[in-house]
Amino acid sequence: MSYNVKLSGVMPALVTPFGADGKINFSAFEGLLSHFREAGVTGWVPNGSTGEYFSQSTEERRQVLQFVKDFANDDETLIAGTNAPATREVIEQTAMAKEIGYDNVLLAPPFYTRPTQEELIKHYETVLAEVDVNIVLYSYPLKDGADISFELMDHFADNPRVIGIKESSGVLQRAVDIASRYEGKIQLVSGSDDIALDFMFWGAESWICGPSNCMAKACCELDRLYKAGELVAAKELMKKLYRAMNILESGKFVQKIKFGAELQGLDVGECRAPLGPLTEAEKAEFTEAMQPILAM
Repeated sequence: MSYNVKLSGVMPALVTPFGADGKINFSAFEGLLSHFREAGVTGWVPNGSTGEYFSQSTEERRQVLQFVKDFANDDETLIAGTNAPATREVIEQTAMAKEIGYDNVLLAPPFYTRPTQEELIKHYETVLAEVDVNIVLYSYPLKDGADISFELMDHFADNPRVIGIKESSGVLQRAVDIASRYEGKIQLVSGSDDIALDFMFWGAESWICGPSNCMAKACCELDRLYKAGELVAAKELMKKLYRAMNILESGKFVQKIKFGAELQGLDVGECRAPLGPLTEAEKAEFTEAMQPILAM
């Protein structure tokens, strides 16, 4: 094993609760984190796309990172989202996270820029050279418009500070390929939620999971069942989760996650513009899909 940190279990890609005044609602945030800890999560991933990172000022990002760090126990993994369009800014955000106490960061290709693979390799190398952190690569081509190629992963495969890749392309073959090519070198992290069980089968021992904001107990139970070898029960549970997760993947992801959290009685507020509210039809569809999960 050549990487620095072993990732395992369900780590929520945290939503950021906002109050009616549009500011971050930290008392609601605390309730949310307590609910997740009770459900059995193993760590925290603040300031990702699910956390509406794009809408926050640097000061708000700092407050979120500090708040989650203060809440976390020593045995819970911390991974900060520190993405930005420019390498310079990624370094600044990553240095800020490191200073607060995050040794791991989640980094997709810089948004807006569509770098070539050579540029992207140089980008990650520069971040690693400037800040002493471990990186979880983040492959989400639908959102970033840029791929993380096998050429790039080959380049970093023997670097112990590139510890994993959150694979959110939705392409199972890619997950299989990553699992077989980089075993013991780059950990496969589940990021395509509606095929999470398939990822587990192919060796993903951890799941950076947006849906756990509104179905934490069920996501942790799926992880537990699979690891206990209770595959029939795991498959039955995945069937229950599948429709809700599939609807999440179909668009308005963050709005639906926040609405799902409200269905669980968790106060997370609205999304920030440009993300607008769900229609009544979208709410009804997602509420129906959530029923078997809420009944658990």
